[in-house]
Amino acid sequence: MLNIKDFKLVSDQIDYDELAVIIREADAALKAGAEAAFVELGCYTGTTALFITRLLMMHGKSNELHVYDSFDGLPDKVAADSSPAGEQFKAGELRASKQQLIKHFRQAILPLPIIHKGWFEELTAADMPNKISFAFLDGDFYTSIASSLHVITPHLEAGAVILIDDYANEALPGAQRAADEWAKQQGKSIKTEKSLGIVRW
Repeated sequence: MLNIKDFKLVSDQIDYDELAVIIREADAALKAGAEAAFVELGCYTGTTALFITRLLMMHGKSNELHVYDSFDGLPDKVAADSSPAGEQFKAGELRASKQQLIKHFRQAILPLPIIHKGWFEELTAADMPNKISFAFLDGDFYTSIASSLHVITPHLEAGAVILIDDYANEALPGAQRAADEWAKQQGKSIKTEKSLGIVRW
């Protein structure tokens, strides 16, 4: 198991407790024989992607890692995102450049993931790897999470793990609303740990 405390976090948008859950689930997927791609929708400056890459290398795995981001910050909110606790989250917030992401990988001397730039609601099947074993969705808002779930679903392998960030975050209620609607349609249950929602496909 990767010792995450051996490495610094390159942003304050995730803490070690949540990261430990993500890496634990990714580690379990690899130990169970996952060979398909890993995807992260909402990579920001690359914190989680860096740790997933370290984990893949530790296991000697060649699973592709695809990361997606608008690199233009958050999109517009919809009614499902409304929360008095989340007024600080506005369109354009949490903007990070593709260059920042690349810089962090180069500083860590790690191979770059496959980087995709675009709004999640504009992604199509052609933007996804054919098969997905592990997905981390960090879109914050309803539309972003709903779009992420919609576009990855046809590519999920049996046994795939999906983690939805901010699922239990009262400041970002749209994430849970989108995930719950999708889970009901798919006949899946969502386990909550820290602020994460976890689904086993």
